[in-house]
Amino acid sequence: MGIANCLVSVTIVTHNSEPFITRCLDSVLSQDWPCLEIVVVDNDSQDRTGALLARYQDRIQLLRNSKNGGFAGAQNQAIRQTQGEWVLALNPDVWLAPNFVSLLVRGGSLDASVGTVCGKLLRALPGLEIPSERQLDSAGMYFTPTFRHFDRGLHRPDGEEYNQPAYVFGATAAAALYRRSMMEDIRVEGEFFDEDFFFYREDADVSWRAQLQGWRCLYLPEATGYHVRRVFPGCRRQLPGEINLHSVQNRFFMRIKNVTWPLYLRNFLPVTVRDFGILVYCLLAERGSLPAFPAVLRQWRRMLSKRRLIQQRRRVSHAYLRSWFRFRPTVVPVTLPRHEAHPAPVSPNREPYPTLPLRTTRPEPGQLPPL
Repeated sequence: MGIANCLVSVTIVTHNSEPFITRCLDSVLSQDWPCLEIVVVDNDSQDRTGALLARYQDRIQLLRNSKNGGFAGAQNQAIRQTQGEWVLALNPDVWLAPNFVSLLVRGGSLDASVGTVCGKLLRALPGLEIPSERQLDSAGMYFTPTFRHFDRGLHRPDGEEYNQPAYVFGATAAAALYRRSMMEDIRVEGEFFDEDFFFYREDADVSWRAQLQGWRCLYLPEATGYHVRRVFPGCRRQLPGEINLHSVQNRFFMRIKNVTWPLYLRNFLPVTVRDFGILVYCLLAERGSLPAFPAVLRQWRRMLSKRRLIQQRRRVSHAYLRSWFRFRPTVVPVTLPRHEAHPAPVSPNREPYPTLPLRTTRPEPGQLPPL
């Protein structure tokens, strides 16, 4: 099957998404990619989301849940209904340029070791307004030595440094295109997104697992969309307590499962200082998040069981993993071939960067070691 005939599945989870869902779906239905299927799972919305979705029933597959089972579980539910070679996980508060899907699929198809492709998400305001100064929402995801993860460029002006295609650590699931074979490869206990996370950080967990198994994430800036982000660093006091609780809990879940011992020992001091700071903050200012700590202890054995499965599958070197955890974003710029409609065939591999026909340019900061 040629690339142009490749089926792309779009999976969307809604929960009280009335202000956004119409614009999101209209942008998906306006894509220039010829082969799309759309699956929407509604997590017991109490506003007019259900009525708005009903208008699209002849163009989407709609699943309605009687309770809110969380983002991770609903995304997995949607994914199980899909058949596409690529799956675009999409938030309802995102809308896309008409060529978003086609650019990501064609770019990702150039390298069979690319498991995730992401575009440039730009900031939109809660009322769907666009800021007068073009600002970034996400140009890929990166991790620091404290095992915090951030969206590259968040709320920064859109500048030249974000206009270069590059390998990045991972992608926000607000708009991430995943290769089906990668999704099946990194599943744990049958789950792509870890349903113990309920919501928040599940995309960072997927990114870390994918890197452990040698799958790469490609950032393509020409594919653009807008995102109304409501959860970001510095806004904890404005967030519901449940989100903050899961933020603390899932931080430790993700680390227990994915961190390798050499990486943990190398970053022991900054990680421990950060952990102590989180505990003190919860004791003094966010007591509603304190139940996260006993929850981690209750789930300790379960997380260790998942850890054993994940670590047994690790295909990359410790030096390679370590190179991604820096206080500044690590990216590996690449040059795309001019004629990307008919890329040279490549087979899955775990070789050093790059896999032709993508050509790497100067890594920033520093050369990544071989996988």
